[in-house]
Amino acid sequence: MSEWIKRFLPFASLVALCLLIAVLEPRFLSAGNLASVARQTAVITIIAMGMTVVMVSGGIDLSVGSILALSGVAGAYAMISGAPVIAGIAVSIAVGAVCGLLNGTAVAMLRIPPFIVTLGAMGIYRGIALLVTDGKAVVGVPSAFGYLAEGNVAGVPIPLLVVLLVATATHVLLVNTQPGRYCYAIGSNVEAARYAGIRVSRHQVFFYALLGALSGLAGSIESARLVTGPPTAGEGYELRVIAAVVIGGGSLAGGQGSVIGTIIGALIMGVLANGANLLGISSFAQQVVIGAVIVLAVTFDEFQRRRIEATSG
Repeated sequence: MSEWIKRFLPFASLVALCLLIAVLEPRFLSAGNLASVARQTAVITIIAMGMTVVMVSGGIDLSVGSILALSGVAGAYAMISGAPVIAGIAVSIAVGAVCGLLNGTAVAMLRIPPFIVTLGAMGIYRGIALLVTDGKAVVGVPSAFGYLAEGNVAGVPIPLLVVLLVATATHVLLVNTQPGRYCYAIGSNVEAARYAGIRVSRHQVFFYALLGALSGLAGSIESARLVTGPPTAGEGYELRVIAAVVIGGGSLAGGQGSVIGTIIGALIMGVLANGANLLGISSFAQQVVIGAVIVLAVTFDEFQRRRIEATSG
């Protein structure tokens, strides 16, 4: 019963939150506002898909916001140098994948704790983005690039379509493939996974590279929204991304997490932010709420873990 409650609670919380905001501010349910929520949540959700995979495997990445900024800057430079929009997006994804690859290699091959590796990487990647741009946004990007963030296909926002594609692919990876099964095994007990013959290091590098690539894709969408390449983009996004995974049922200890849960967690974050804006609540108060929600979610997960250990013991 407790496991069922844990899975249902995020969805029930999302529904309750939407109903509460709709009662306080009827504009929340307007088509335009809901489309705005979808667009605003897309960037966080895309990164959170990759973070789900990494956290299920027992890792964490604090550098995703910096990877987003560096990738966006790289893609913008490619486009103002004459590359077509598609090539610019590809450059952003490739730069993000390389950053994730470096993070994963340091974690897997050097056996350095992921918190330390990615904390350092957060400063390195952000510093590179600021150095190459001299702290200024990259301008002169083709106006057609903005279609990635603001365009629609059959009335559906393009960022939402990207989220659906990424979420579907990530779900298939985790549920229907061997790397996905290994991901849960590594996160549940890394030593047992090694003894079972799983090539842990290789898979860890892949998971971090995947997260980096998705952060690069998110960087393209963020840059397209502004039609520039801002080196300061993504500040604080790592907190929101981790919160989305944890709220959705993921565990900081690894071995738990799902795509659907993470999507619900990201929507809760997006609805909170949108509702706070509609109600005129300070953005500073929003940060307090996000921090409190993370603490509550982690506390709930820890109590559940202790109860399971006590029962099995």
